Amino acid sequence: MATAALKSGLKRLLGRTGFDIVRSTNSRGGVDDFLPFEATVRAARSAGLSVGDYIDEVMNGTPGATQATIDELRALGVFAADPRTVLEIGPGSGRYLEKTLQECSPDRYEIYETAAPWAGYLVDTFEVIARPTAECSLAPTPDGSVDLVQAHKVFNTVTFLSASRYFLEMARVTRPGGRIVFDVMTETCLDPATMRAWAAQGGAGHDSYPAAMPRRACVDLFATLDCALEASFPARMGFASTEVLVFAKAA
Repeated sequence: MATAALKSGLKRLLGRTGFDIVRSTNSRGGVDDFLPFEATVRAARSAGLSVGDYIDEVMNGTPGATQATIDELRALGVFAADPRTVLEIGPGSGRYLEKTLQECSPDRYEIYETAAPWAGYLVDTFEVIARPTAECSLAPTPDGSVDLVQAHKVFNTVTFLSASRYFLEMARVTRPGGRIVFDVMTETCLDPATMRAWAAQGGAGHDSYPAAMPRRACVDLFATLDCALEASFPARMGFASTEVLVFAKAA
């Protein structure tokens, strides 16, 4: 169980960044803290909120942030396609997963989550399928078998190589005509004022977070994988933002 000091430190860090931090067995991300499972679930229940809404409203101080992203994806028709299979990388506490399931009813929802307590919670709560995680691989998922692949607040927390490897895997498992959705901290999110804010407010001991990714590099890579950029929009992350990119794989 987290100590009072740890809880206070986590709340300050989460409030600054909007990042859903979880304990991870994968050290490549460079994030040392974690979102304590039992304490967070208990606090959410006491507040009468879902875990996802508790994190948005109380811990992150960004009420409605997750729902705003889901609303944008709905407006773009991502859920209107009625995805029968969904795969999510790094769902953490499940705040995007929960709201995705309010928009569509897939036959299979796969997750790749390295934090065992949260993965177990998501399996028990939402009846999703937890796949084994290993070295940025989605190997247990067959080629071209997923209608919607998504990752939220993940690729601003991992290294360039990890993100690149996941991108290749995401394109591999997406079926023709399927969609890929994820957010990254691109140059559109890093105007001089925001860079100064990160320099002033970024957490000590977390120099690898947030990780930036060139927008053009993402778009060009996915183009070589028969995935065209359909749309993009900003998503709030604490005092800053990331950019959500929506790709469609050629049918």
